Amino acid sequence: MKKTIFNSIHKKLGAKMVEFAGYEMPIQYSSIIAEHKAVRNSVGVFDVSHMGEVFIKGEKASDFVQYITINDASKLVPGRVQYSAMCYPDGGIVDDLLVYKISEIEFMLVINASNIDKDFSWMKENNKFNVEIKNRSDEFSLLAIQGPNSEKVLEKLMKQNPGLEYYHFTKGKIASVDMIISRTGYTGEIGYEIYFTGDELSAEKIWEEIFKAGKEFDIQPVGLAARDSLRLEMGFCLYGNDIDQTTNPIEAGLGWITKTEKAEFIGKDSILKFKQNGPGRKLVAMISDEKTFPRKGYEILANGNNAGVITSGTVSPVIEKPIALGYVDKPYNAPGSEVTFKIRDKEFPARITKLPFVKK
Repeated sequence: MKKTIFNSIHKKLGAKMVEFAGYEMPIQYSSIIAEHKAVRNSVGVFDVSHMGEVFIKGEKASDFVQYITINDASKLVPGRVQYSAMCYPDGGIVDDLLVYKISEIEFMLVINASNIDKDFSWMKENNKFNVEIKNRSDEFSLLAIQGPNSEKVLEKLMKQNPGLEYYHFTKGKIASVDMIISRTGYTGEIGYEIYFTGDELSAEKIWEEIFKAGKEFDIQPVGLAARDSLRLEMGFCLYGNDIDQTTNPIEAGLGWITKTEKAEFIGKDSILKFKQNGPGRKLVAMISDEKTFPRKGYEILANGNNAGVITSGTVSPVIEKPIALGYVDKPYNAPGSEVTFKIRDKEFPARITKLPFVKK
């Protein structure tokens, strides 16, 4: 297994370590609920250095990104970030990703850890614009500082207010280390993600400075388990669960990032046909008042018939109810519709609701 530059720090803190996307990663430190609530109520720090960073450079960099992603990258200016996805010609999703416009001729694409090799190969295969494509995932470390007090922590670290709007980034220093500081995250809270290169000594210094700045806010290290429950409360998709190569962005609720009016991009024709015909199923949010724990793969019933499958599920630490995402067939997928979770031969009533589960 690969290890992030913070591996020894996690172990010193007593984190429970697991294999995730080929990396040894902290799943939790204290408890999932305590870490989850630390982010919702104050501030927490995640090591997400397993994520991939691919740099696109060249005179046609913008054309390449526009061709390979489904959102409209032409709307970006340097310092802006965009949520997007890459699709196969049949409309299936290669990956969802963040697009950072560094300059008119350079972009950084942040991709999912489990897809790094696949995504990098896909980009190279479709490089008809002769741009430079560099996979720098092993060079970069990434920490996410998330929660309502994250801005105050950054302000102390940078000795000034970061002054970043949502989905904007800047270049700066923390603990004398150059980095990209981004107002992004996967929790639904105000938060920042910091990208940097360097050795273990500089990483340890950065970690120490962050926790020193956050001490008055009871800053906590947070593992991947709470990261998952946080994103699920907001209804954010997880690749490999809620979206993959068998799902179309329209049925996955990603029509808002699918700009079919723009010029040619991979998957456009298939997505347009799919959109015109209308999806036979769609990804919906479900909530139950029962005492149960919905998990990926559990069957969803409607009127006693199989109507879909759960793709992500948990018990929300905030609202303390079972919540889930899953694909449900027409005509059972409208908000307010009653469905049933089938769990180990037992059935638990649930209903389709609107996202997010936790209102912000």
